[in-house]
Amino acid sequence: MQTLNEMLAESTIFAKRDVLSPYYIPKRLIARSKEIHSIEKALAPSLRGERGRNLFIYGKTGTGKTSCTRYVLDEVKAIPNSRAKISYVNCKIYNSRYKVFNKVVSDHLPTYAKRGYGTVDHYEKLTSWIEEDSKILVVILDEVDVVKDLDDLIYTLTRINSDIRAGGVTIIGISNRVSFKETLDPRSLSTLYETELVFPPYYATELYEILKDRVASGFKPGTVDEEVMHFIAAAAAKDGGDARMALKVLTRAGEMADEKGAQSITIKEAQEASKQADSEIVYEVVGMLPEHHKLVLYSIALLTKGGGSYKKLTDGSDTYLFSGEVYNRYRSIAEGMGKEAKGERWYRKYVSEMEMQGLILSFESGKGIRGHTKLIKLMYPPDKIKEVLEADLFGGSGAPAG
Repeated sequence: MQTLNEMLAESTIFAKRDVLSPYYIPKRLIARSKEIHSIEKALAPSLRGERGRNLFIYGKTGTGKTSCTRYVLDEVKAIPNSRAKISYVNCKIYNSRYKVFNKVVSDHLPTYAKRGYGTVDHYEKLTSWIEEDSKILVVILDEVDVVKDLDDLIYTLTRINSDIRAGGVTIIGISNRVSFKETLDPRSLSTLYETELVFPPYYATELYEILKDRVASGFKPGTVDEEVMHFIAAAAAKDGGDARMALKVLTRAGEMADEKGAQSITIKEAQEASKQADSEIVYEVVGMLPEHHKLVLYSIALLTKGGGSYKKLTDGSDTYLFSGEVYNRYRSIAEGMGKEAKGERWYRKYVSEMEMQGLILSFESGKGIRGHTKLIKLMYPPDKIKEVLEADLFGGSGAPAG
């Protein structure tokens, strides 16, 4: 264990650690020029003082959605006398219509926001402020799908355009889930008139270039060799093309080497860091899931541990579950919590989205196993998934009986 003096000593590995942060926006965003251009194109009408189309940006965690959006916002701030007024809202923090409106008002009318007015007052103040000189308000809603009353928020923001004679509101929504719009009420959907932009996962070659760029300024010369960067890039590409994952592994490997007082990072440290980061990121993803996704995943973890009502299929050490038994367990748990379980169509969507995030694997059984049915396999240790979800859903006490 390091002493305090050792902790305070100059790093043998790092030169500038902040460039390794997921919140750092580099001067050049690698492999995302097409996506940046699409965001610029969507914002251009607003910068000219015209109402633009709303833009919804989708993609897995770590594909550069937020970085590219913030990169373009920095470009916008450098444009003098623009009619566009920008509000960036992190919906993990501002997760309701009232909180979003209060944040937007605080950005542009801070004195008014402190007076404790409600949503209707904020709405009227914003519409007057926009109309007074034909402003275009651009609201960026990052992690938009976590807003509790999303229908109300979308409808209210888009309604401003109907209630004003000059100026307008443009929405840019950012989400990890391509299908989140399908949960919206038709009333909200009909007002959107949006363009969509999907960010693909990074390839290994692109992740390598990202790492190489950050290593050049974040690490001391000669501390990270090509082999280490190629290994980390390949591992992150295999796990879904997540640049945050790659940077997290690189940072952790650097910390391990630093703690040893080493002069460079070895493959051994990269391999160990990869295992640790993979585990940490999975549990971060689990914590970010919507409630009913969590209940389905919790059902899968319980059944994998041995509580299924049907026989499980075992192939070596792997356990596969019938989709029907997972759905039945999910309904039972939801009802035990006093919540209305979603129908099978929504359940299938939850399974598909969790498979996209690498939490589970599913496939059709083929003939011979209770007819045609879907089989589901949990991709991570059920004990840990169960523990994380119980702390989140039930305060660590386990599911209610049902």
